[in-house]
Amino acid sequence: MKHPTERFSNRVEDYVRYRPTYPQAILPFLEQTCQLRADCAIADIGSGTGLLTQLFLNYGSPVYAVEPNAAMRGAAEQRLNSHSGFTSLAGRAEEIPLAADSVDFITAGQAFHWFEPALARREFERILKPGGWVVLVWNQRLETTPLQRAYGKMLLAHAPDYAAVNHRNFSGIESLSNFLKPGAFELAEFENVQHFDFAGLKGRLMSSSYAPTPDQAAHTPLMQALQQLFDQHAESGRVQFDYVTQLYYAQIS
Repeated sequence: MKHPTERFSNRVEDYVRYRPTYPQAILPFLEQTCQLRADCAIADIGSGTGLLTQLFLNYGSPVYAVEPNAAMRGAAEQRLNSHSGFTSLAGRAEEIPLAADSVDFITAGQAFHWFEPALARREFERILKPGGWVVLVWNQRLETTPLQRAYGKMLLAHAPDYAAVNHRNFSGIESLSNFLKPGAFELAEFENVQHFDFAGLKGRLMSSSYAPTPDQAAHTPLMQALQQLFDQHAESGRVQFDYVTQLYYAQIS
């Protein structure tokens, strides 16, 4: 399996076009619960192509987008450089290129499960201002519809890396209680949805690091299974993907 910082290098275009964004409802929620304001400085760690970064930039906050993968970081820069509050930094959770006590919030979207917890915790404590917040977010694909249950079974059957990556994702969530000690963390959940034609569904799949690429033997059977799944479940040429956006938040010092 590739190193985490390189797993998405060949998937950037699909990631930008087909990954779900984050619900706008996150912003008023953080205003009410964590005193988020537009002048709060935010470090978005493992920022990727900037999907979560963009949410806070549009809100008006200055955001330091810290990303180790050059291709992902470049895509974020291309999309977001027009925002005056956007700063792109090459770095990782275990070695963040920011000064001590420099940010009010640390965020991570779809990224915490790739961090080395002990080293990341040390860095989070270092760069957070007193009273600052850690906000960790995942878009979790639901399996509450026949389509999405069939999609999960398809991945288990045809994507050899899926089980390992999926387990790592959930293991990351389960480790939060240790990472966020001594403070208690809270969970908020938000609805999220996407609609795809077949090209979009294929792009959504290929944006995932576990999806076999065209040079791999498993790719063709996976695409055949995906086409069959789409044909069985599409209505008016489209399918719906439902997510729950899970937001964990805590003060760690």
